[in-house]
Amino acid sequence: MADTGFNAFKMAQEQFDKVAEKLELDEGTKELLRSPMREYHFNIPIRMDDGRTKVFKGFRIQHNDARGPCKGGIRFHPQETADTVRALSMWMTWKCSVVDIPLGGGKGGVICDPHNLSQREQEAICRGWVRQISKNVGPVEDIPAPDVMTNSQHMLWMLDEFETINGGRYPGFITGKPVGHGGSLGRTEATGYGVVFTLREACKGAEIDISDTTASVQGFGNVSQHAIELYHKYGGTTVCVSCWDQGDKKAHSFYKQNGIDLKELRGITDRFGSINKNRAEELGYTILPGDEWLKQEVDILIPAALENAITGENVNDISKKVKMIAEGANGPTTPEADRILHERGIIVIPDFLANAGGVACSYFEQVQSNTNYYWSKDEVIGKLDTKMTDAYYAVMELSKRNSISLRDAAYMIAISRVAEACQLRGWV
Repeated sequence: MADTGFNAFKMAQEQFDKVAEKLELDEGTKELLRSPMREYHFNIPIRMDDGRTKVFKGFRIQHNDARGPCKGGIRFHPQETADTVRALSMWMTWKCSVVDIPLGGGKGGVICDPHNLSQREQEAICRGWVRQISKNVGPVEDIPAPDVMTNSQHMLWMLDEFETINGGRYPGFITGKPVGHGGSLGRTEATGYGVVFTLREACKGAEIDISDTTASVQGFGNVSQHAIELYHKYGGTTVCVSCWDQGDKKAHSFYKQNGIDLKELRGITDRFGSINKNRAEELGYTILPGDEWLKQEVDILIPAALENAITGENVNDISKKVKMIAEGANGPTTPEADRILHERGIIVIPDFLANAGGVACSYFEQVQSNTNYYWSKDEVIGKLDTKMTDAYYAVMELSKRNSISLRDAAYMIAISRVAEACQLRGWV
């Protein structure tokens, strides 16, 4: 989002058009699926702590609900745009489809910077967002969730507002809630763990011992931290992570040749995933420019921050040693970069497959909330592992059978399922 010349929605449409042509979709189906079905744009007036009234721009965009209620997170970000939310809603449709859960794609956002907002102001934005959109979301229509710079507390404020408006208890309205308030055990770990479940299977397929590999990771938020956690449990070594520094207003990379200590770094990281640079230096980390995570001599890259991370301009900075990229973020690789990576023989586990663990576990949470029966953490993680592994092998087998990239195979499976649902409903 920082690159004003980058349009995530155009990229999402370009990816769709390429696969729609391969699938030979008819014009009506293509026209329906390449744009959102519904969009809501609204103002959220908030009385700030200093007494001023400030108006924040909010969005909820529903791409497609042929396979079930829309599902997707709510971002708080100062550079949020409608086109970014459109792209994310489309990617959510494919993400739910590729892991075969009965949900469609949606996404929401508010243009704001939580770094500069008090807890009361953030609560007011959450409640204001729900008031503006409450008639168009709900357990059987559209189920929100956390995303960039939102968390379980934000979700609980939103749930409380929705229940107040509707006069009842509807824990299935929203996911990512705190455990004990309708949240699911394992939800916090789900997206990062899902990335590594697919990475584990990709390593097996490539006859690579994951315990002998090294990795470099972009981002140090929830997805990144839990991906690193499980990757280390499998014996891998992470030598570099990057994160945004709110004080310097730029990203830094933190490098340690013999591998980072995850517990150590977590201890000096704020709730937004920003590592304390001075403390890291004291602990022996080398501080490098933010883009150095991409240039490391490692086996695996995990972009787990924002979109537009690997582009035509920087793709050649990637070391010849890199064998695999697992996309923890949404839309981190542009089509131009993707083509170059494919030519170089680097295996790319595409975003909407690799990071689908979050929405898969959100689905599990929704099921638990609607039935008021909750599973153990081991049950949740076990179901997640099975769901991600099954999805990966379906994609991998189609990729091998048709001699196409994992991304194209994942798109073909996801889009064909959604197109079939639209056709069976008589929409096209």
